[in-house]
Amino acid sequence: MRVGIEVGGTFTDLVVVDTHGVRTAKVPSTPARPDEGAMHAIEAAGLDPAAIEELVHGSTVATNAVLERKGAKVCLFVTRGTRDLLLLQRHDRGSIYDLHYRKPEPVVARRDTFEIDERLSADGVVISALDEKAAEVLVKKMLANGEYQAAAICFLHSYTDPSHEQALARIIRAAAPAMTVSCSSDVTREFREYERASTTTLAAYVQPVIAGYVTRFSDALAARGFKGRFSIMQSNGGRMPAEAMARNAIAALFSGPAAGVIGAVRSVAGAGYSNLITLDMGGTSTDVSLIADGQLELAAMTKIDGLPVKTPVVDIVTVGAGGGSIAWADDGGLLRVGPRSAGATPGPACYGRGGEVPTVTDAHLIRGTLRSDTFLGGKMTVDGEASQRVFSTLADQFGLSLEEIADSAIRLADANIVRAIQQVSTERGRDPRDYVLVPFGGAGPLHAARVAEDLNIDTVVVPPNAGVLSASGLLLSDHVHYRTRTRRRRVTDATIGDIRATVAELQEEARDYLASLDIEAGTDFDRVLEMRYVGQAFEVSVALGDLDLNALGADDLSGLFAEAHRRIFEFAKAHGDPVEVVSFRVGAKAPPPEVPASPALLSKPASPAGRRTRLVERGEVLDAALLARDGLGDAALSGPALIEDGSATIYVPPGWAATLDAEGNVILKRES
Repeated sequence: MRVGIEVGGTFTDLVVVDTHGVRTAKVPSTPARPDEGAMHAIEAAGLDPAAIEELVHGSTVATNAVLERKGAKVCLFVTRGTRDLLLLQRHDRGSIYDLHYRKPEPVVARRDTFEIDERLSADGVVISALDEKAAEVLVKKMLANGEYQAAAICFLHSYTDPSHEQALARIIRAAAPAMTVSCSSDVTREFREYERASTTTLAAYVQPVIAGYVTRFSDALAARGFKGRFSIMQSNGGRMPAEAMARNAIAALFSGPAAGVIGAVRSVAGAGYSNLITLDMGGTSTDVSLIADGQLELAAMTKIDGLPVKTPVVDIVTVGAGGGSIAWADDGGLLRVGPRSAGATPGPACYGRGGEVPTVTDAHLIRGTLRSDTFLGGKMTVDGEASQRVFSTLADQFGLSLEEIADSAIRLADANIVRAIQQVSTERGRDPRDYVLVPFGGAGPLHAARVAEDLNIDTVVVPPNAGVLSASGLLLSDHVHYRTRTRRRRVTDATIGDIRATVAELQEEARDYLASLDIEAGTDFDRVLEMRYVGQAFEVSVALGDLDLNALGADDLSGLFAEAHRRIFEFAKAHGDPVEVVSFRVGAKAPPPEVPASPALLSKPASPAGRRTRLVERGEVLDAALLARDGLGDAALSGPALIEDGSATIYVPPGWAATLDAEGNVILKRES
């Protein structure tokens, strides 16, 4: 028995794979105690923890710790003269027209930042050796009152030589053995001092939180007889044993969204789809990502609360357009949707938990695209009258009927999602018409067809159990570990051997680390070089794919870079212009056991033929077909129609037709 549990902002999803096939469960999240929500999901599915061989978990614990500023008290050690590194940041403005703009606030204050006498050059040459005696005195003095729970160390140019950071780490651990210590050379061995310092302090900030969470959850499982392997999802789309994640919490910052992308890629691969745009719409937000040729695209850096995080992450754009997103009127009298959300507590008004604001979920109930008697397969009671009550004020304000204002709110949510997809497609040189849209999450299949229309996408593929696909993605994900290194090398015949050797070195490091955790990696490595023309201030990611490393020549590598540069910027310089590799990123992978392709829902909804329902969309009253997923046959079903599968509802608008393929995917096609 293998179990995946994904804790979202509104619901906690569970997927279990055993000899009976695939089963699912969905329960409300408990944001203040996410581990309890996970245990509730296990109980709701009727599972005996002692029978679980493997449990894979993804959550927003690390994300919430940063957003809510509820992490550990951290002290930061830096090279003398760089104390204001976190405050100076970069000379950019996140909002150029905001007269009151302020730079994002770091998680470590200046008073908690301490300077150490040491210095390396950019080439790794020791300019000033670490004064260990002075460091011991400073460490003992500032740790004396027990104020700090974690320490971060980020010395200038330490990515070239970590010895000074490691020496200080030993001094801190000797003075405070229980303290968490994060070195930048362990967290990210890449250049750009501010980004590296920000990542290291965030790692230290969330480390005790994640370690405590993993310990509590592990203890709760053990108390119920669990003796299997416990893994945590990482931001890079792979998972790691929980004990390893407790020492490297920054890698789990965006574990939930990454699991959904993996689930989408693996679920539709058997049907022959490899160019995908994923649309994960849950209760709080919508996450979108682009997959070309079946390969995940990792970003070298992302941001959280405005703070940079330099670690490999699945390239995802997030917008505040979820089922719990709040509809409101701005100061100019315009209708808006999001980014504020009702979340899980109190949630949309229809949940009956005290919600008093209009949300997208309430709008769907009013419009008729969600039905109160089959919400979550009939396992959750919702109050349609409460939805009407909270939307009545907005309806009066805009002079619209309840159904018209609800439809307007949904169309605004669609527009927000379209803009997010454009960020990962057209703005990066990709034409969305060349891709299929894969929606999932509780609300994704409701919005997918109309979003696809706005992007001129002709095909929507809805995987089985779409409402809990992120939990499925946990079980479908590989064990993955990445190693990164900044090592600038011009691409020439004289240096190509050194470039190949660095990639091979990182492959061995990543594979050896997995082996130390009793995980046997295969021969499949994810190898990416961050490259640029000499003199450029930014890099382009160049994937080596399955190229034979030993046969890789300087001209081959320069050609790959030119192709990547042209795709993004529509041009590449003449052959012969100097190109350099700045950073290397290599990941080792160990694939999971195969998951059965044939899904079996925990409780299938009935699917009598000939049912109809009334809904309102775009000013029209529609008589729509109503059926369960298992009632959809090979013949195309023309919209309007609602297809329910217990975890999500698929809306087939007029002008679209739905069929069920051999893999259990619902395929929506635009009719000519």
